[in-house]
Amino acid sequence: MFKLRDWVDSGWQSAKSGCFAAYDRVREFLIDLDAQTRPERGRARTRPAKTSKSRPDPNALPPRKTNVPADTRVYAVGDIHGRADLLKRLMELIHEDVANSEESRVVLIFLGDYVDRGFQSKDVIDYLLSDELARYETYYLKGNHEAAFETFLADSSFGPQWAKFGGAETLMSYGIQPPRAKTITSEWETVCAQLNHQIPVEHRAFLSSLSLYATLGDYVFVHAGLRPGLPLDQQAEKDILWIREEFLKDDGAFDRVVVHGHTPISDPHHDFRRIGIDTGAYLTGKLTAACLVGSEVKFITT
Repeated sequence: MFKLRDWVDSGWQSAKSGCFAAYDRVREFLIDLDAQTRPERGRARTRPAKTSKSRPDPNALPPRKTNVPADTRVYAVGDIHGRADLLKRLMELIHEDVANSEESRVVLIFLGDYVDRGFQSKDVIDYLLSDELARYETYYLKGNHEAAFETFLADSSFGPQWAKFGGAETLMSYGIQPPRAKTITSEWETVCAQLNHQIPVEHRAFLSSLSLYATLGDYVFVHAGLRPGLPLDQQAEKDILWIREEFLKDDGAFDRVVVHGHTPISDPHHDFRRIGIDTGAYLTGKLTAACLVGSEVKFITT
């Protein structure tokens, strides 16, 4: 009886530990989400629009008149983070939307962060490189997580830091078990060598080919945002991939409306200076695309 009790206690402790781990992960995401969307003290908060037809916030300036090129339909896709299932579902919705449209030019712009956090990072890149998107004009931008992926491929010592924000899941998507002891240098060296051996040549070429930004009409597309006060050609790569507060809380408009991801929000955001479409897909199940046609903006979400 004593051994049975020990076995039950051991199983309960293991299950409880797994539940706590899952709870901690959701809690960390919600804390990050709250931190990025909480207004500064004393300032009114601009509520993000759920759709382009939502009632406008009286505290927000109205969107300025912006356009994409004539006869062009643009879809900007937010942070995928290893959710190939959501990417495929979103693309089905986009295919349907295109089928009901009249524009002869259809452009897809992916805003980066294809890998990490979710467990299907390899599948995401496989899909982006497949013939599924061959019918469209496509642009692939670099996110901070792709930068981290490339850093680890070149430097195994970056492994423990990469693992903290989702690199372990990316390793598993390539069939590689992350080190159990996150700080043992030799184990990370082994894992780095395995990844360099197993990653397809096409994936490595994809990572190295990513652009920092794209421009179409009155819009500029980037991963994280832009530093206020600087023209586009003087923006630093670090800011384009990582910036948050300085960009999000500034009140000044850029020459173009900035379409970006990187900062998770519960619903897409649209105002006179920026459109934010990272809806935390890897945890929420909501992968979002902004559809731009003429001067109109609408959102498509899984």
